[in-house]
Amino acid sequence: MKTETSELDSKVRIMTLDPGHFHAGLIHKSMYPSVDSTVYIFAPEGAELKDHLNRIAGYNTRSENPTAWNLEVYTGSDYLQKMISQKPGNVMMVAGKNNQKVDYILAAVENGIHVYADKPLVINPEGFKKLVKAFQVAEDKKLLVFDIMTERFEITTLLQRELSMIPEVFGELENGTPDNPAITKESVHHFFKYVSGAPLIRPDWFFDVAIEGEGIVDVTTHLVDLIQWEAFPEEVLDTTDVQMLSAKRWTTPLTLEEFQKVTGKTEFPDFLQKDVKDGKLEVFANGEMNYTLKGKHAKASVIWNYQAPEGSADTHYSMMRGSKANLIIRQGKDENYRAALYVELIGSDLAQLEKAVKETLQARYPGIDLQKMASGEYQVMVPDSYHNGHEAHFAQVTERFLEYYQAGKLPAWEVPNMITKYYTNMKAREFALK
Repeated sequence: MKTETSELDSKVRIMTLDPGHFHAGLIHKSMYPSVDSTVYIFAPEGAELKDHLNRIAGYNTRSENPTAWNLEVYTGSDYLQKMISQKPGNVMMVAGKNNQKVDYILAAVENGIHVYADKPLVINPEGFKKLVKAFQVAEDKKLLVFDIMTERFEITTLLQRELSMIPEVFGELENGTPDNPAITKESVHHFFKYVSGAPLIRPDWFFDVAIEGEGIVDVTTHLVDLIQWEAFPEEVLDTTDVQMLSAKRWTTPLTLEEFQKVTGKTEFPDFLQKDVKDGKLEVFANGEMNYTLKGKHAKASVIWNYQAPEGSADTHYSMMRGSKANLIIRQGKDENYRAALYVELIGSDLAQLEKAVKETLQARYPGIDLQKMASGEYQVMVPDSYHNGHEAHFAQVTERFLEYYQAGKLPAWEVPNMITKYYTNMKAREFALK
């Protein structure tokens, strides 16, 4: 058995537990100098494990920049106990059934294992209590628990945050109102999509909100995280900073034909019959919340459709309202479904914006420029090379986690802000269920 892993080893050795979501594979699209090439996988037999192994095999055998992962796989119903008793690695990677995830996390930290986990870490109030306990155990044992926040690495979001931190351009974040929030994040997703060039087959349990979580506690994790990260950069937040005002939820109906196309299953399974109405599967995938964070009004909403119309894609909308400028991200048809950042000047002058772009943005992101639009807004022009896509962000987040691992700690604000983030989701769920 390995020694207690709170003593930081020089190499990260990944143990992947029950990889039920394709995100478990995406971190392996790249190799990392500080990560051992052997990955230990503990999982039950089945299609999800096979899909995970095939995805990594695809990365290993691709013609351009192939990876060289060596997989040691244990299959059996006692996969969690086997990972803990053998402990061949020091970091557990988990992405799969969200209702089980927090139990895996708690078991890992109680046994001296660091955690690198896909979002959301919890989907219900019982899980939230366990998560708070897991963070306490991790602190006592000097272990890291970190959730994968890929959207912090999306270029227009990074630039929106940068500009919001320049008072000469942005001023101060407005307080806003419920009808006109200071900060808004909205995203539209699709059940049927292509990943790494192939149609994504989702497991049937993905459509059971008791396992996956409702939309208002799943994808909103990213949106609430970005609201905190942009409105109060690197500030320590607390659950008392959150006041939930309203929240709602609604369903996306799927026909059996649509369900078959996205899962490969021929029928709605027994465990989903509770959600079948008039021959359609009703999935509570959509949600919206309105709340204040330290007095600033915020809105987060997520919508899931079955499939994007021809030529379109997932979309994201974001607005930060400052006293001198509004910073707006759009990703619609006019942007060819690629996120674009616009600046609407209010009390700031163009010279200040140009100075900020030249002295701050261009210094960090060479090639960034400004272009005046017919609307009077200014678009921040971003070279193609910075639009590296959702899948590439997994390597970027992993590299950040590895930096924290080598340092032996997370930034002081990360854990309290993770707790605040999941608390916000739980309050939204509570309000939506009323």
